[in-house]
Amino acid sequence: MTESDILKALSNVQEPDLGKDLVTLNMVKDIVIEGNNVSFTVVLTTPACPMKDMMQTACVNAVKILVNREAVVKVNFTANTSSNRKDSQMLLPGVKNIIAVVSGKGGVGKSTVAANLALALSKGGASVGLMDADIYGPSVPIMFGVRGQRPMMREVDGKGIIVPMEKHGIKLMSIGLLVDEKNAVVWRGPMVSSAIRQFVTDVDWGELDYLVIDMPPGTGDIHLSLMQTVPVTGVVIVTTPQNVALADAKKGIAMFGQAQIKVPIIGLVENMAYFTPAELPDMKYYIFGKEGGRKLAEEYDLPFLGQIPLVQSIREAGDEGIPAIINNDPATVAAFEAFAGAAARNIAIRNASAAPSQVLASIA
Repeated sequence: MTESDILKALSNVQEPDLGKDLVTLNMVKDIVIEGNNVSFTVVLTTPACPMKDMMQTACVNAVKILVNREAVVKVNFTANTSSNRKDSQMLLPGVKNIIAVVSGKGGVGKSTVAANLALALSKGGASVGLMDADIYGPSVPIMFGVRGQRPMMREVDGKGIIVPMEKHGIKLMSIGLLVDEKNAVVWRGPMVSSAIRQFVTDVDWGELDYLVIDMPPGTGDIHLSLMQTVPVTGVVIVTTPQNVALADAKKGIAMFGQAQIKVPIIGLVENMAYFTPAELPDMKYYIFGKEGGRKLAEEYDLPFLGQIPLVQSIREAGDEGIPAIINNDPATVAAFEAFAGAAARNIAIRNASAAPSQVLASIA
């Protein structure tokens, strides 16, 4: 066996999302051949790649069938998370992807989805931060069990910089970590927009594969301010199956599809898709309607990222400060991991095929 033999064989293995073979995409590194033993490394576009097992099997089969049936093949994996930033990178220079989690209305579980998306990506091996941009209703301190705690400050070039808190392997920042939760944040729009900019400019986020931003519900100043400050890679839209939520989700889709905004939509996830009682884990009760989110995604030709069930353990986990993805309910963990895997895949596809991420120009 020679290195060229191995590369020729692996040129028949397609990267399932990008539609090209591993060799063309320059994803094969460090080929080592010793007798019948061959090892190499496949460089993934994200550590949270859900297709890893399938790609491993395809690589092993390609070498055995096309090169040497007696070969003992070892496939190693590493990741270089893809990014498509073409801005000056003066802000958040170490952040490869900025993902905004949005919803057309409140009460659809957007914060729960954002928190568990961040944790699931981290669980897959990515470095992740979670910014709580819901200034009027911050949820991160409660969901991560850090109520009453305060982040540290350090000085850089004479300027005070906030060091985000770390919990469960991800970096956290929220207005709820800076003000007493008993006090209402009574701010006009410009003050809120200024706070969002400070979460970008005055927080040391460091090197991240993904910065997940939990946006406030609706479509307004904060959304525009964020997109005019940093190059948002794309948005994840959260909805529930009932018509009133779907109607508001359409407004979110319309906002990001406008010509003057044009931020890619990574996909749509349907939360509270069905109710599953703990004592009847195989039963699904569609109490809010059936597959409204899936049908909406099909209507707008958007990727459908999955369905999250309505189960008691998700609510309890959020209230107890232990997000559902690190709880032990198999159905819940599987749902969030599948959703995060689909999101990671579509982010990689977006980076490979869509226009570069850029800061939005000022609009009226």
